[in-house]
Amino acid sequence: MDGGQPVPSALLPLENTSSDSSMSLEQKTTFVFVILLFIFLGILIVRCFRILLDPYRSMPTSTWADGLEGLEKGQFDHALA
Repeated sequence: MDGGQPVPSALLPLENTSSDSSMSLEQKTTFVFVILLFIFLGILIVRCFRILLDPYRSMPTSTWADGLEGLEKGQFDHALA
């Protein structure tokens, strides 16, 4: 039975592998999209760690009482009357 012919294996493709090594347009688009998602995830992780390490730096310095015109802090009783 061994006639010298190579036995085709299921692990080795029979067609030319050099044409299959290039990615299709859909695979390239998916690859770029996944890379962009990883970049976005990295930016979010860095931003979250910066907020966790220094939470008061991201808070605004103005308070809600700064917008009152002509009123000093502590004179809210007179403003309501």
